[in-house]
Amino acid sequence: MEANGLGPQGFPELKNDTFLRAAWGEETDYTPVWCMRQAGRYLPEFRETRAAQDFFSTCRSPEACCELTLQPLRRFPLDAAIIFSDILVVPQALGMEVTMVPGKGPSFPEPLREEQDLERLRDPAVVASELGYVFQAITLTRQRLAGRVPLIGFAGAPWTLMTYMVEGGGSSTMAQAKRWLYQRPQASHQLLRILTDALVPYLVGQVAAGAQALQLFESHAGHLGPQLFNKFALPYIRDVAKRVKARLREAGLAPVPMIIFAKDGHFALEELSQAGYEVVGLDWTVAPKKARECVGKTVTLQGNLDPCALYASEEEIGQLVKQMLDDFGPQRYIANLGHGLYPDMDPEHVGAFVDAVHKHSRLLRQN
Repeated sequence: MEANGLGPQGFPELKNDTFLRAAWGEETDYTPVWCMRQAGRYLPEFRETRAAQDFFSTCRSPEACCELTLQPLRRFPLDAAIIFSDILVVPQALGMEVTMVPGKGPSFPEPLREEQDLERLRDPAVVASELGYVFQAITLTRQRLAGRVPLIGFAGAPWTLMTYMVEGGGSSTMAQAKRWLYQRPQASHQLLRILTDALVPYLVGQVAAGAQALQLFESHAGHLGPQLFNKFALPYIRDVAKRVKARLREAGLAPVPMIIFAKDGHFALEELSQAGYEVVGLDWTVAPKKARECVGKTVTLQGNLDPCALYASEEEIGQLVKQMLDDFGPQRYIANLGHGLYPDMDPEHVGAFVDAVHKHSRLLRQN
């Protein structure tokens, strides 16, 4: 710690490290809390900032990303910030066209249809150089956060990115992507390797730029059963963690905690807890006590209030939070929702959730 209040990378010194301590499995005075999609359309100021330009232009503007990242922190005493970006900037950097269609979501005009379509993809080694705008957004946000809370960087996991690239957008069945797994297992592995090779330098670059933790989103884990998951998702999830950690060491960068969030991946909790991540994120379909039995004492759990619980009254939100905290227990735990916030949620209720976590977790420690 230098005398001028700047930390090792010249960033302002961190004042609230509760989230990082919980992620590393250290004792905390209260339970830290943040929300997936906390920078989102439920905030009127977010809608106002975003109205001016299209989605991916916003992602490419460090100034806009910084502003959107900081907005929820001005309203709520959250214990972490997560950089505003999107998982699909990686397929974009690999040379695929992606547009965000209002009311429909992401769309790839030319998805991967044949094995030879893989030849259209750029060399994964150039991906990080294409994503300098994310690194700039992280550095700027880290400066402007002024050490208030840690900043989380993130990326989509290989299988989840593959689903978008093959399906051409969202899908309720992922039948096209799964068809690849069954009919073209070799090409599937090739694509998943390309994505892994792109993700490792991208995540390391985020840490070099100032990210203090990393979350990998395997949002489409639930479309795979245990066999497919163990063959096409888990090996790459493991590989990302192992290689990112090795690269950070080689680059002389301090280690950061890594979070794996595999939505609807309840069948793989035990495997995920041994995949090299400090934190395992849970969706709302998993009972906290069962999850704890499954993962043991060596990892931190993160989650998992049903986002729709925020439609309940503030009083009921308090009761649901209390129950959740009782079930997870006071240590090795980060409170969050079991998925992202929805656009029609009331910011007041998000505030009630955050306050309830802080209040009940302090009470829980006194008893």
